[in-house]
Amino acid sequence: MFSCKLRITLYLIFTDRDHQSLIFFHIPQTTMAFYNFPLSLLSLVLLLLFKSSVNVSSVGINYGTLGNNLPPPKKVAQLLQSTLIDKVKIYDTNPEILEAFSNTGIDIIVAVENYHVSNISKDISSADYWLRNRVLPFLPATSIVGIAVGNEYLTTDSDRLEPTSLVQAMQNLHSVLISHGLDRKIKVSSPHSMAVLASSFPPSASTFALNLMPTMSSIVAFLADTGAPFMVNAYPYFAYRDNPGKIDLQYALLANSSGVRDPKGFTYSNMLDAQIDAIRSAINALGFDKRTVDIVVSESGWPSKGDDGEQAATAENAKTYNTRLIERGLSGKGTPMRPNDKIEVFVFALFNENKKQGSVSERNFGIFNGDGSKVYDVDLSCQFCSNAGDKLGFGEKASSAARGPSVWCVAKPHADEKVLQTVLDFSCGPGGVDCREVYENGDCFQPDKLHAHASYAMNAYYQMHGRNYWNCDFKGTGIVTFSDPSYGGCRYPQQ
Repeated sequence: MFSCKLRITLYLIFTDRDHQSLIFFHIPQTTMAFYNFPLSLLSLVLLLLFKSSVNVSSVGINYGTLGNNLPPPKKVAQLLQSTLIDKVKIYDTNPEILEAFSNTGIDIIVAVENYHVSNISKDISSADYWLRNRVLPFLPATSIVGIAVGNEYLTTDSDRLEPTSLVQAMQNLHSVLISHGLDRKIKVSSPHSMAVLASSFPPSASTFALNLMPTMSSIVAFLADTGAPFMVNAYPYFAYRDNPGKIDLQYALLANSSGVRDPKGFTYSNMLDAQIDAIRSAINALGFDKRTVDIVVSESGWPSKGDDGEQAATAENAKTYNTRLIERGLSGKGTPMRPNDKIEVFVFALFNENKKQGSVSERNFGIFNGDGSKVYDVDLSCQFCSNAGDKLGFGEKASSAARGPSVWCVAKPHADEKVLQTVLDFSCGPGGVDCREVYENGDCFQPDKLHAHASYAMNAYYQMHGRNYWNCDFKGTGIVTFSDPSYGGCRYPQQ
């Protein structure tokens, strides 16, 4: 037992299991009084404080661009910096989008379009060419953390799509990422539709479709080996639309207190959890129940408008579903089958896309219209972001969001290479930077590109000289970022 009064400043630093993400908490000088306080209890209090501090969840969003009335990517990036959205999934490697999201603190998942999968599957050199031209030019300024190989590739109606090509393309891209030291930073997966299952109910009895079993077994083995998640596009809306007489609307809208019972004793209050657990059962049925394979809901949403036969496609239902979906993503909760699993969700979609093919509903899944106005009001505000609580809209200027006090300095995308070479020579010479990490055999030598080497040297100089904004100018080629540009074994120093 002891009695004292403490005035303390706490700096808490946490990393994830791969030491890829760093969370830094600063608790200002605070007076804390402890009288007759057991040391063991003090330890417990601090442990609970630390634990609660890092249990912060967020959600991602899908950013499709099949519209002729959408705002420029730079405005989109500015808007999302002021929201709780911290991950964006796109459907290609649009360079304008990748550059717009550089130094925003928002993670990006890029995609290999279905028609490119076959080419990348042919050999390693094809995968390397794709990576060098589509991804590497934007690193490290843009935080690319995932590659989605195809989209619902196995259930797309096309004679040109070969299932084995998907597996080989994923393996080739992962091998290329290893060669560039990026395999821990960037994970490779592939989003699947619920149609990969033979049936989805009851969840505990679900298996993959018989004709897809060999392919799915190879894919799940790859995901387990590489630590990448299984991605599923799960839409209770479509299940309800096709069976309105058998499915309760509130169950599809993520709220049904009565629940639906599974023969193995699980009770489901909403269809999305049942769909996730159906995927889990199918993975387990392949013999992977003892291995770690996380599940990510890569798409889920509800349309605000539909054809005559789509009565449930209303703005009110869309608002209800997406509000609950976002709350579910923020909750950090699992499912009845795996209550301790944290399920990451990506809302579909950011915009209504007026050039999409198909039914009216296909063009009306967006939270925003093309002009930036909200289709319906969903709260995306973030109390930790720079303009927390402000009204969100594309017509308003959103300041750059500082998602943590750690900052780095990197080269701007497409900075002039002659200037970058001068900066590199200065930093590693008169500037006093230890550049051994970017020399051959150094941890930051790969990718062997001037932009990457200059970024490392610029950051080291910036950290060494006090992180003043003028120490990250470098003749206009440097920019401060709140997103850690470290990758693989290459660690960018901090002050």
